[in-house]
Amino acid sequence: MKILVVDDEKDVKDLFLQRFRKEIKKGDVEFMFAFSGEEALQTLDTMQQEAVLILSDINMPGMSGLELLEKIKKNYVKPPPVVMMITAYGDEENFNTAKKLGADDFLTKPVDFTLLKDKLLNT
Repeated sequence: MKILVVDDEKDVKDLFLQRFRKEIKKGDVEFMFAFSGEEALQTLDTMQQEAVLILSDINMPGMSGLELLEKIKKNYVKPPPVVMMITAYGDEENFNTAKKLGADDFLTKPVDFTLLKDKLLNT
């Protein structure tokens, strides 16, 4: 399963690679990383929609995760990627906006990697 992680915090890459090292080694998951909404769209364009799942932070400089979500759901429909939004703010407004824009799931930081692994490997 290809997973695109979108977050402006660069240390997220090391964290995901460390927490999923066994699954990566077994070939169960393959991670790609983008550090902005704009970079995520460029990555999706070059991948020809191979990402099965996208994990995106909501609060990023430039294009927000919610703006990215809206573009993904509008422009990448075959096959439609699963998009999980991740944010440090578990407020109802972000949750409702994300759901309205088509988010498939909503997680809060710090990420519970046990829960995330269960969701990813059973999606």
